[in-house]
Amino acid sequence: MSGTLGGYEAGAGLNDHEADAPKRIPVPSLLRSLLSEHLDPGYAAAAAARESGDRPRRRITDLAWLLLGAGAIATVFAVAAGQAQSAAPAAREAQHTLSGRIRVAQLGVDRASSERDTLADRVDAERRSRLGMDEAGQQLLSSLDTANIEAAAAPMIGPGLTVTVTDPGLSKDLSDVSKQRVAGSQQVILDRDLQLVVNSLWASGAEAVSVGGVRVGAGVTIRQAGGGILVDNQPISSPYAIVAIGPPKGMADTFDRSPALQRLRLLERSYGVGVNVSAGDGLTVPAVSVRDVNFAKQIG
Repeated sequence: MSGTLGGYEAGAGLNDHEADAPKRIPVPSLLRSLLSEHLDPGYAAAAAARESGDRPRRRITDLAWLLLGAGAIATVFAVAAGQAQSAAPAAREAQHTLSGRIRVAQLGVDRASSERDTLADRVDAERRSRLGMDEAGQQLLSSLDTANIEAAAAPMIGPGLTVTVTDPGLSKDLSDVSKQRVAGSQQVILDRDLQLVVNSLWASGAEAVSVGGVRVGAGVTIRQAGGGILVDNQPISSPYAIVAIGPPKGMADTFDRSPALQRLRLLERSYGVGVNVSAGDGLTVPAVSVRDVNFAKQIG
């Protein structure tokens, strides 16, 4: 083999003149350079280029590329800003259109709800007129009233407690805009906080509870939806008023020791949440929304 290895001849290092003598293997050029040359060759090339006067020209070239890149970035931002400005009127128009449709739909829902309530009152009056003529009918009416109260299908009025919880004002240190539910308020109260208050009021002896003017009954949920809270799929906002009808004194004594009030006091001290518990007479809670009850049956 006549090739070279590491800058040496293929037979270099062989001791042909001494029999059975150890063979000396030469160090390859790469290893020798790593051990002897501690400065990268690129530094030497840069120093040589600087001495030859090539460095100013490279600086001019680098500056030119830098300006070219900055110009390209500025062009991209300018085009994006122009597209955003051109699309803004269309987006605002679409937003106004959707807002108008929502308002029209809400008016329709309000009219339908009012008509439903009127028809329900007429049906109830007719039922009481017909069933109230004899003793059997009166007993049936009493059973229906009891069932409606248990199902939260009838409005109630009486003494009880009102728990009002208010989100704090907008903090100067607020950095997460997703925590801002409405302008000027910071979202601290969550759905689980209201759920804990409602459960504690039930445990304190409440007979009927409403949250934000929405009756809490069978199938009614309190849940978080983005930056808002829904009660029975109806949005509510701060301040949250939880009305509970029942014996005020007994409810207040039990609720004062409940985990719900302890958590609210902690949020009050930590985040500035407003908490107010007051007893009153003549409190009202509406009836729960009418629902169709479906029964499953086995097929086959």
